[in-house]
Amino acid sequence: MAIAIRLSRGGAKKRPYYRIVAADSRRARDGKYLEQLGTYNPMLAKDDENRVNLNEERIKYWLGVGAKPSDRVLRFLDAAGIMERPARNNPKKGEPGEAAKERAEEKATKAAEAEEAKKAAEEEAKAAAEAPAADDAAENDATGSVKTEETAEAVADAVENEGDTAADETAIAEQTAEAGEPNEKADDSATEEKSEG
Repeated sequence: MAIAIRLSRGGAKKRPYYRIVAADSRRARDGKYLEQLGTYNPMLAKDDENRVNLNEERIKYWLGVGAKPSDRVLRFLDAAGIMERPARNNPKKGEPGEAAKERAEEKATKAAEAEEAKKAAEEEAKAAAEAPAADDAAENDATGSVKTEETAEAVADAVENEGDTAADETAIAEQTAEAGEPNEKADDSATEEKSEG
């Protein structure tokens, strides 16, 4: 029979109270025990002296006959100076489980894909912005010479037309002047005839 020194829960719902007992390790947690060795009341403040009560003499006896304390009881015994608790090291304590690792990997790959897509979109936008500017510059170079030639021709035509229109205007003015003089004379003679008659 293996004997354990462990906690046995009592108290009410949400108000636990524990007995520190020596019991057969095969028995139920709150079942039959061999001897009560102390009490533990977690509802009291940590600095309260009644929080943990130990019967040191009986605990030493049970440890002497081969009883094994649970981890929580061993902490109490270490604090009381009855038995030393070896330091434990659990390097995997803070490590996430496999499912959490898989989720983290999926999240990281999605983030990397989103980052790559964002960079690709930025590069495409940058290339699209540079391409029309280059096309416009090429068009300006190609059509610029044609446009300048067209504008030069238009200016030359306008100058010629201005010269022609000026010459035409002077010719028309001369013709009207010449035509206007005989008409004035004819008009004068017609008015003289009316006045005589």
